[in-house]
Amino acid sequence: MIFSSNLFPLGWQHYLLGGLLIGAGTALLFVLTGRIGGMSTVLSSTWSFVVQRPFFQQAQFVSSRAWRLVYASGLILGALLWWLGFADRATQSTSVPVWQLLLGGFFVGYGARLGKGCTSGHGICGLGSLQWPSLLAVLTFMATAFLTANLMARWLA
Repeated sequence: MIFSSNLFPLGWQHYLLGGLLIGAGTALLFVLTGRIGGMSTVLSSTWSFVVQRPFFQQAQFVSSRAWRLVYASGLILGALLWWLGFADRATQSTSVPVWQLLLGGFFVGYGARLGKGCTSGHGICGLGSLQWPSLLAVLTFMATAFLTANLMARWLA
């Protein structure tokens, strides 16, 4: 169990449970409604409420923004309930400076738009429905993440 305690110092069970719940939630959304729950489209459809640029006013965003906003709210409320009820708040912090978090968020958002979807859309929904472009996207996401993490670890060491 050295392997497990090194990689998962807080345990692995909550990761497994979280993955099962995310998978079940996206599967239920698709089975019950035929809708795909990727988060980059949620972001674009939410912006369609306030930004009048043609990109955000596309029919795919405007027609789906109400249910997508409810979907995103459920994700946020679920995380809040977990944090209030189960989280060890002492371990839920970071020493990463705010500017680095913002810069990283910008790159992730830009990459999600450039890749025509985010990791939740491609990795959970796309792979789950056997979409080959999603497999290519996920392999690209993961290779880039591994490379970046290793380069940063060497640079900061």
